Amino acid sequence: MKKVTKGFAPLVALALVAAACGGDDAADESADAPAAAEEPADEPAAADEPADEPAAADEPADEPADEPAELLFDYGVSDDTIRIGLNADLSGPFASLVSQIVEGQEVYFEMVNEMGGVAGREVELVILDNAYDVPTHLANYEEFRLESEEGVVFFTQSTGSPHTAATVDALAEDNLLAIPLTWYSGWADPDLGANVVEINATYCVESMNGVQYLAETFDAETIAIVSLAGEYGQDGAQGAKLAAEALGLEIVYDGEGAIAGGDQTPIVTELVAAQPDIVWMTTTPTTFAEIFGGSVAQGLQAQWSGNSPTYSYLLLNTALADALSAYYTFSTYTALWGANDSEGMQLVISEMQKRRPDAIFSDNYIRGFLEAMTAHQILMAAADAGDITRAGILEAFQSAEIDFMGLAPNQTWAGDPNDYIVRETYLYDVDASIFTPDATVSDADGSTGSVLAAGPYAGSLAEGFTYEGPCFVAG
Repeated sequence: MKKVTKGFAPLVALALVAAACGGDDAADESADAPAAAEEPADEPAAADEPADEPAAADEPADEPADEPAELLFDYGVSDDTIRIGLNADLSGPFASLVSQIVEGQEVYFEMVNEMGGVAGREVELVILDNAYDVPTHLANYEEFRLESEEGVVFFTQSTGSPHTAATVDALAEDNLLAIPLTWYSGWADPDLGANVVEINATYCVESMNGVQYLAETFDAETIAIVSLAGEYGQDGAQGAKLAAEALGLEIVYDGEGAIAGGDQTPIVTELVAAQPDIVWMTTTPTTFAEIFGGSVAQGLQAQWSGNSPTYSYLLLNTALADALSAYYTFSTYTALWGANDSEGMQLVISEMQKRRPDAIFSDNYIRGFLEAMTAHQILMAAADAGDITRAGILEAFQSAEIDFMGLAPNQTWAGDPNDYIVRETYLYDVDASIFTPDATVSDADGSTGSVLAAGPYAGSLAEGFTYEGPCFVAG
């Protein structure tokens, strides 16, 4: 382990606050100054003994505030670099989504490095493709975990629920934190996710909100549930079932875990026969498109939604665009591009336009910023405490309070999970008529075809939900 005495560059916002506070102090002091000047006769000793004043100026070494705090660091950190890892799907089923999220992180940390980095060091992103394959994810992890400068000090993305679940023991052993690109409800369970920095609501809570919103908006009485197997699909399906039971909805088709590779015609046949009022899905955009398109083509006129990332705005480039406008409500975890005028939204838009002016228009950059903001604020807290070792960063996480500046509900992981799990999600109407497929981030009228319907939204079911552990546990 090394010790250095370099300070760290504060956030621009913090610097502005400090400057403002300094201005207030100066104004207060100048306002107080005349009172002292009005009573010179009462202080003759001060005028007669000027030699007693310089002592403080002669002893700068006695002022510890003038010395940068000693800083501990170990693996993944050198005197000038902090390495963070992204174990990301860049060639698998979520590659189009993940590549833009990664680009959002790149832009954010370019901004941070331009401001001086963290603890006087440049933040370096180390990116490996897991291809949404668990063995590849694990092989990548072995490279990231190295106990040297060639390792990483933090995972700012770990794509996939089963993939992240496969590393939880190693994360604990290595004192490493991982921000998952997965919203599995198990991450809030201290026995499973003590080293997993889950951001936003869970699949389970998202399903509760989505099903309640659809049921109340469209006066639904019946529901069909269709999902992949595993922590993603079945966590979402379980949330939908909890909502259905609480709302008195009849489940006319239970397809929990029914989606597998190959032809989805049997599921389409079941859905069309069941004629549900609502269909809730948890799958990939490609599989969703096959099931949704086949069902609509055969006359099913249900209202559809599902756990993010079941839907992709890129489907508005296909023949499904009109049907999506008519029947789909997009459920997700955050504000989307331009959906509000918050400080965070202005930051995303301005930095993307400044650093990637020709990048294709997308809401996915916001998730990249959320991941990066989380990591940055935890790293800054660890540096402020004088310890950016892996263990020091883990300790900073345990008491962190993350400010997402209006992009999503703020978050902490301190205390009891039932008290801190996020219960708000966002719901958007899909409108293909405003979709701009060729837009870049610099286009003022760019749109992914999503119009905010509700959010941040927490229905009564999510508000009243008592978290006691994962909604779904793999056998």
